[in-house]
Amino acid sequence: CVIQGTVGFTLLPHAGGVLGSKITRKEIPVWYESLQKPSWCPPNCVFAPVWGALYTSMGYSSYLVWKELGGFSEKAVVPLGLYAGQLALNWAWTPIFFGHMLLKSFGLVTLLLTTGTAAATTASWYHINRTAAYLMVPYLAWLTMASTLNYRIWKDNQKSAQH
Repeated sequence: CVIQGTVGFTLLPHAGGVLGSKITRKEIPVWYESLQKPSWCPPNCVFAPVWGALYTSMGYSSYLVWKELGGFSEKAVVPLGLYAGQLALNWAWTPIFFGHMLLKSFGLVTLLLTTGTAAATTASWYHINRTAAYLMVPYLAWLTMASTLNYRIWKDNQKSAQH
């Protein structure tokens, strides 16, 4: 059913977000608040609604690509495989950064890999469904900001940051 597919694909990214938020909520007052952050760091209350919107947008985008390619066909392997890879990296970042407090080594590297894979996903989707690709642009912008923020937090907290 089209509605089930739309809802399932749209909600899928939220699964990792919900699990990650449990780690994040625990570590914000204990660890994250103690870190020095740049003046342009968004307030904590912004992150959950932004991620909610981004997860919804990327999930719906994946549905559009899946539908356009006729489901999990041979043509879908690369574009949806890239999407799955970036989503797995996205979900991995929170436990790495907040759970293990690895700002540079795995935290920043994972975020940069997520950004690169999301960019490749978006580029592969452009020729399949432009709306899906355009819906990924805010996510790419946020990942760029998040990567810069992760780098800045690591640099400003090197004495206390794990590598």
